[in-house]
Amino acid sequence: MARPPPPTSISTSDPALPTTTSAPKSSSRPAAAGLLAPLAASARSLLASARRSPVTTLAAAFFLLALVMYGEDARTIAELSIDDYLYPDADLYNVSGLPPLALPPPTCDLSRGRWVFDNVSVPAYREKDCTFLTKQITCLANGRPDDMWQYWRWQPNDCALPTFDARRFMEAMRGKRLMFVGDSLNRNQWESLVCLVQPILSKGRKKIVKRGSFNTFYAKEYRATLEFYWAPFLVESNSDNPNFHSIKERIISPERIESHAKNWKDVDYLIFNTYIWWMNNADIKVRRPSSKYWSENDEVPRIEAYGQVFKTWSDWLNDNIDPARTSVFFMTISSPHLSPQNWGNPNGIKCVKETLPYQNYSQPLDLYHDMRLYDLVVNVARSMEKVPVSVIDITKMSDYRKDAHTGLYTFRQGKLLTPKQKEDPEKFADCIHWCLPGVPDVWNQILYTRILSKSSWHSNFSPPPSQSLPVPPQ
Repeated sequence: MARPPPPTSISTSDPALPTTTSAPKSSSRPAAAGLLAPLAASARSLLASARRSPVTTLAAAFFLLALVMYGEDARTIAELSIDDYLYPDADLYNVSGLPPLALPPPTCDLSRGRWVFDNVSVPAYREKDCTFLTKQITCLANGRPDDMWQYWRWQPNDCALPTFDARRFMEAMRGKRLMFVGDSLNRNQWESLVCLVQPILSKGRKKIVKRGSFNTFYAKEYRATLEFYWAPFLVESNSDNPNFHSIKERIISPERIESHAKNWKDVDYLIFNTYIWWMNNADIKVRRPSSKYWSENDEVPRIEAYGQVFKTWSDWLNDNIDPARTSVFFMTISSPHLSPQNWGNPNGIKCVKETLPYQNYSQPLDLYHDMRLYDLVVNVARSMEKVPVSVIDITKMSDYRKDAHTGLYTFRQGKLLTPKQKEDPEKFADCIHWCLPGVPDVWNQILYTRILSKSSWHSNFSPPPSQSLPVPPQ
């Protein structure tokens, strides 16, 4: 039986705790403004008519009130609707005319391998070219002096990992919804996926909308969405507000999931994670089932609370997901690098000044993960017969990448770390989130491989019927 690790020293003020930073405005805004001209004309027409009719005056008032109260949502709906009429879908990518995609055999363990230096085929994109990245993870723009972390390719021991082909992937996504659900590390992976696909999309035909727990990337030509949904414990908790979750005492309600899960229905690909938020304490505060207040709670051992959550989660999947439509994945532990003595650097401070991966593949590397949680997820997935869950094991490959975190080159509470803060790396270095481009791109390479392995179209593709662009629930 795996031994429980000591609690990870992640304080409420730790930059690893998920924070929300505003994404840079995308290049689609000028085009979006042009698309809103018909709305502006309609507004002017309504106002002119209002002078002549009390009924029209009332309609104009409601119209203007809606724009004020729901400005971003109204603009988005208007843009999507206008796009449907003004712009064609992306041409079908002639997959049948390409060489067959060489997928690894199901018996190949993609999680076991080594990092190979490669400054030719990676990175798949450049940080400066992906304007959708949040400032928290743009390490070069934030002043990181080295860039070596970008030039490592993951090589499985017994097979080849297919290169991410954005057009093949978006054909698989045509008319579909893909959603990451979980904490800021799943958001880290979502941003990576957006950067991997956005180069093939036309200017003005791609945008991100942030609303509540949703971050949604619209790939309008493909009538597809790539989404991130904030639910750090999967079940309900007192940390569910995506903008205000730096709470000293986090409390979960392990039997309550519906307020989150209602947003997961009718999604074609669901990718879950939850781990780092469990690591502050050995015991988890759990709200009593009959209580109406978060203050009425009990402390429960971490593994027990985790098991309760996954019982609720797996029951919900079995009761609500149609496996003929929806594929479910679970990402394992993304490795924090907080104890440099574990990789032979006793004088180091967290991941600070690390510029190369750990490369002693013959020497086990123990980063104090709570492998009981890992094993529980694997066992729950194996037991799921009605709704299969594919576990994507990213833990061992991420263990080696002590060099690839944002470290001192990140934003904290919306601001770049100051020189004074950088002088205290023990407190301020973020050795949990990852620079992009970087390690999450490889996670998405494996997700891409798994999705195409599940699809039949990659060898004999026939275009799907025309569909409207999926829109997340309001």
